[in-house]
Amino acid sequence: QLQASGGVLVQTGDSLRLSCVVSRRTGSNNALAWFRQAPGKGREFVASIGYRAGGTKYDDSVKGRFTISTDDARMSLYLQMDNLRPEDTALYYCAVSRHSTRTSLREDYIYWGQGTLVTVSS
Repeated sequence: QLQASGGVLVQTGDSLRLSCVVSRRTGSNNALAWFRQAPGKGREFVASIGYRAGGTKYDDSVKGRFTISTDDARMSLYLQMDNLRPEDTALYYCAVSRHSTRTSLREDYIYWGQGTLVTVSS
């Protein structure tokens, strides 16, 4: 139902865009989000976008560098990542919420993609 892609090895300061194909049955009226999990750490919130246009939320660690967006049909979710840092290295997961409003709580998200690996070298 969710298929994330775009993760590769990049260098510090580079930009990268992640994509996630969202099934209409699971994501058309729900908030969508990106989470990430670094080696040896738990899964943490990155960014979310609500069902209503213009509603986004970011973790402080990525604010001003990452941008979450969807296409008009909400069939694709994107994460534009600029000025990447080594601490951004992680498996990135796209997720669909049970709610229409954006949140940062992992327990609000009920559908998950398989993860795409982003590695930022110093």
